[in-house]
Amino acid sequence: MRLLLALGLFLVGCYWLLPNVFVDPLFKLNRQLSGLTAHQIEVGDHQVHYLAGGEGQQVLVLLHGIFADKDHWVEFVRPLRTDFRILIPDLPGFGASSRLDDASYDYQTQAERLHAFLQLLEVETFHLAGNSMGGTLAARYALDHPQRVASLALIGGPHGVKTAVASEMQRRVAQGEIPLIARDQDEFVALLDLLFVKRPWWPRPLYKQAADQAIQRAESNVRLWQQQQQDPFYLQQHLAELSMPVFTLWGEQDRVFDASGLETLRENLPDGQHELMPQMGHLPMMEAPAAAARRYQAWLASLEASQE
Repeated sequence: MRLLLALGLFLVGCYWLLPNVFVDPLFKLNRQLSGLTAHQIEVGDHQVHYLAGGEGQQVLVLLHGIFADKDHWVEFVRPLRTDFRILIPDLPGFGASSRLDDASYDYQTQAERLHAFLQLLEVETFHLAGNSMGGTLAARYALDHPQRVASLALIGGPHGVKTAVASEMQRRVAQGEIPLIARDQDEFVALLDLLFVKRPWWPRPLYKQAADQAIQRAESNVRLWQQQQQDPFYLQQHLAELSMPVFTLWGEQDRVFDASGLETLRENLPDGQHELMPQMGHLPMMEAPAAAARRYQAWLASLEASQE
């Protein structure tokens, strides 16, 4: 009994004093619950890390937002894994994938890397979804390769859509700030408050790892941010050219991109399905993964039924 108590106290102490020891096991456990495993592949001069899993015949590719990573989708895919083969990359420059000092991470270059990644995995036709930057990248890819994209989903407000009301982030950017970059712990907490209405619970090791990585990469993140701003309204200018079915799920209380942008999508993509998610911030797939996945799953099912 004393041995078990001592062991328990030792593990608790390690959890609080040496949280990094628990990071990989926690990631692995969470991925296993969604039937996902980690892989990596050489794409040009980048090492790209990705998650793969699922049991279906159709392929679903999910793209994270700026300064995010593949694990932001893990809970979201749980209801979808029986219907789809799932691929979730860390986009080059983000997460565990390579970030090169002399490389560009603008949308066009990233779209080309995404195409190379999918070709290496022999993925021909697939459903494509993304959040924020990932949503805009998904749309850009769909514009370049419409024959390959069976459907496009924007989970959370995409970058590059004009909104009738300026968001908090847009107002701060106009004042010279970059609110999505955290240089210290206080700024990281403020960043989470900007992204979420109700912050999801993270085990302490994963929270610390996310905060440390954001702070360590702050200077480098500025360069990537600036590259993403080179053509800030590309999506707005090309919305009407999207030829595949489009689904949007926009958080009602998104402080990064104001939900008034949903009307812009409805006007430019009248055949799409564009939904507002109440009491939700910028990352529906993290803040309410099951509810967001059910909405997306219902739309995909209706899409399949309409095509029969």
